[in-house]
Amino acid sequence: MIFETLEITRAGNGVATIWMNRPDVHNAFNAQLIADLTAACQTFDTDESVRVVVLAGRGKSFSAGADLNWMKAAGNASIEENLADAGRLTAMLRALAQLSKPTIARVHGAALGGGLGLAAACDICLAAARAVFATSEVRFGIIPSAIGPYVLRAIGERQCYRYFQTAERIDAARAVAIGLAHDMAEDETALDAKVAELVQALLAGGPKAQAAAKDLIRGMANRLLDDDLVHDTAQRIAHLRATPEAREGLDAFLAKRPAAWLARA
Repeated sequence: MIFETLEITRAGNGVATIWMNRPDVHNAFNAQLIADLTAACQTFDTDESVRVVVLAGRGKSFSAGADLNWMKAAGNASIEENLADAGRLTAMLRALAQLSKPTIARVHGAALGGGLGLAAACDICLAAARAVFATSEVRFGIIPSAIGPYVLRAIGERQCYRYFQTAERIDAARAVAIGLAHDMAEDETALDAKVAELVQALLAGGPKAQAAAKDLIRGMANRLLDDDLVHDTAQRIAHLRATPEAREGLDAFLAKRPAAWLARA
């Protein structure tokens, strides 16, 4: 795949890395980057050779969020054009968040506004110690609306009340403390080592089970523990246990051999 604003690297173990590649503007996203990220996510979602997707940024930053010139142009457009433009942004974030493969955000430098949203939309966020996050939108007279659902699920309603309104910078240690990042590393070399370590843990799981696990989380989130939820969880495990992947995983464990998906990794 060749994209105008992305660099795609693929490893033989099934790991695909999407490098946002607009380093001169700190990987701020415009209409082209939004389109490219959407297409990359859709492609990897159906590519069975891809087991894990890593999102990263070239240059000094992960992503400084939306390109302000692009935002200004959108603000001068008609309401219909504005809605269409916003719809493409929300579709991109959704494609990333609902990708059936495990996703890791590799965050270094700035992850501001929409850049923070990209990190929150990934399943897992790993940050270098000097990374900095912010929902900076109110300082430009707008709100973190498109990224809101993903930030809310990462840090919760209470923290959102603070950071959506103050636009304070959040350092990596604070990001870990509030649940925005899962772990941090001293520098980019250590960050890459952490990404590799986590990739190995992810490759040990069954790919269909991981997709089902992601769907399970979405199905349980913000629901009451009632009969419908209990029934839903019973249905999910009953159906999954009968799949070839589950049978292979249990057989491999009992036979003390690697599962078939490990042999492919």
